[in-house]
Amino acid sequence: TVRDIDGHVYLTVIIGDYEWMAENLKVSTYNNGTVIPLVAENDKWTELNTGAFCWYDNDESNAQSYGALYNWYAVETGMLCPDGWRVPSDMEWNYLEAYVDSLYVEGDLEWYKPALLRGYDAAKKLKALSGWRSGGNGTDNYGFCALPGGERRVSDGTYFQLGGGGFWWSSAEEGPSEAWFRSMAYSFDQSARNTHDKRFGFSVRCLRFE
Repeated sequence: TVRDIDGHVYLTVIIGDYEWMAENLKVSTYNNGTVIPLVAENDKWTELNTGAFCWYDNDESNAQSYGALYNWYAVETGMLCPDGWRVPSDMEWNYLEAYVDSLYVEGDLEWYKPALLRGYDAAKKLKALSGWRSGGNGTDNYGFCALPGGERRVSDGTYFQLGGGGFWWSSAEEGPSEAWFRSMAYSFDQSARNTHDKRFGFSVRCLRFE
């Protein structure tokens, strides 16, 4: 397990060379003790260019299962994760997907496609045994327990896809306004890699080198 600065304790799992949190982050304080702004208002969320977080539907009870949603500006600080831990890079997400996938191995060009769906069954192997809608649960072969925490959109600051999709930031940016992320959907066994506006609200997992 690992404990964040707020006292939340997270289960962890070793997959290959890394130890990952097996739960989404729900910390509301940077690891230097600074409070992360909680932004509930939709219009304010869409205008942010500094770090912030929220609870899905502004309901803190969602944190128990799904954690919090953070914009990428909070990721950029480098202070979201507990000491010694970090938000995974784009390459570290690639490593995870390749390690668990049944068909495509590490280094395969499949993992570098910017297309939405990649691999064969990485998402199925990482998704939790329950919690996904319409028969979209995974086999959770490695204890990663990916859950569909949804997202907060930039267009209008509304929430979307709880129970249907999980979205996780990487620490890698793609230009001044976008950053790389990973997603999984209830309807697909493959994972997805793409970029989105840094103002989106996504889940965060932390890792450290084992």
